[in-house]
Amino acid sequence: MAFGVKTNERPGTRARVRYLRMSAYKAREVLDLIRGKEVQVADEILQFSERDAAIPIRKCLQSAIANAENNDQIDPEELYVSACYADEGPTLKRWRPRARGRATRIRKRTCHVTIVVSRMTPEQLERRRQREATSAAAAGRGRRRAQAAAEARRQRVARSRQREEAAAAEAHDHEDHDHEDHDHEEATAAGTDHDVDETPEQAEADVDEVDEVAAGEAEPGDDAEETD
Repeated sequence: MAFGVKTNERPGTRARVRYLRMSAYKAREVLDLIRGKEVQVADEILQFSERDAAIPIRKCLQSAIANAENNDQIDPEELYVSACYADEGPTLKRWRPRARGRATRIRKRTCHVTIVVSRMTPEQLERRRQREATSAAAAGRGRRRAQAAAEARRQRVARSRQREEAAAAEAHDHEDHDHEDHDHEEATAAGTDHDVDETPEQAEADVDEVDEVAAGEAEPGDDAEETD
């Protein structure tokens, strides 16, 4: 065995943050969220985590990704968090004065955070490609369904507008027909009123004409009486 080679280290590219000013318990609560995740997913989890420990841990993860890319020439898209852990560091002792001249000890904890990233196996890469293809196919189906629904809605709107336009045109034609009937009735009434409202000369001429007709009809009767 070569001198200086550690046999208990996990394979992969690592990054470490030493003397982090928080307890190892708080760091482990966040590290449990990203263990075994792909680096992109782990970075998103840390970005939107509400715990303060996520800020330095995210920096450590980005450092591990940069080490793998620059030192080991590994594509960052193929990395995942193979291991992450927090070890306890030295505890800083402080004192707080209390009643009766006594003092209380304050322990300020520290920890060492280590993140190891490794390249995914061919089986994991194949599963990821299949998952991405399935997601892309589902997204394509969703887009096609949305487009079909939008096209159906456009057709319904067009048919509704056509029906409204046809109803409006029919109502307009019916209104025009009613106006024509009303105008015809007014014209007929106006002509009748004109015949009724005669001038005195026309009335006298009509009376004379009636008298002449009556006289002509009475002459044959008079001759008959004279013959008798």
